[in-house]
Amino acid sequence: MKALVLFSGGLDSATCLALAIKKYGKENVTALSVFYGQKHDKEIQAAKNVAEYYGVPLKTLDLALIFADSDCSLLTQSDKEIPHKSYAEQLTQTNGKPVSTYVPFRNGLFLASAASIAISLDCGVIYYGAHADDAAGNAYPDCSQDFNNAMNSAITIGSGEQVHIEAPFVGLTKADVVKMGTELGVPYELTWSCYEGGEKPCGKCGTCIDRTAAFEANGLIDPLLKGE
Repeated sequence: MKALVLFSGGLDSATCLALAIKKYGKENVTALSVFYGQKHDKEIQAAKNVAEYYGVPLKTLDLALIFADSDCSLLTQSDKEIPHKSYAEQLTQTNGKPVSTYVPFRNGLFLASAASIAISLDCGVIYYGAHADDAAGNAYPDCSQDFNNAMNSAITIGSGEQVHIEAPFVGLTKADVVKMGTELGVPYELTWSCYEGGEKPCGKCGTCIDRTAAFEANGLIDPLLKGE
């Protein structure tokens, strides 16, 4: 079977890519990186570097126009500051809604687009890196188990059972992902997770806080922070 991996260039999707390569062989894996109007292109560059490291083809897709009316703080057209707080802190101020870095139904759009591409490439499975920490507290509802189950049903049915999706980390924490990726030898030094576009990770946004904690839970230092 061939696999298509939704690949942002971040820690979780890089681990997903490594899992797919281990299971199906790199000759049967294609990575798909999506531009959605981010304020920086650090993840896109990271995706290219990691795909090159593994020797897998990288396809790119531009969905920025779909999010043109969104005021999500990650997007170019927004003048909102990216919060320098943990997701738990942010959720105390959202009244049950997702955090401000939630891009409207992003994973739904990514997966639907990936399904069409997967059929064309004769890929039978789509991998993506949603995990339980992102879904917690409704921070990113399109990372939840319920969402994954619903999208898998829709894609399986809508593709005539040609394609299904797998989210191998949907019931795991980010610390679990780092443990798995370390065992697989994922080149985390090539990945990028920070919502800011600086030379080094800011260390203060929600994803930086989670990433640092995930490495520390495994007795490790994030390779992007070594030497600091």
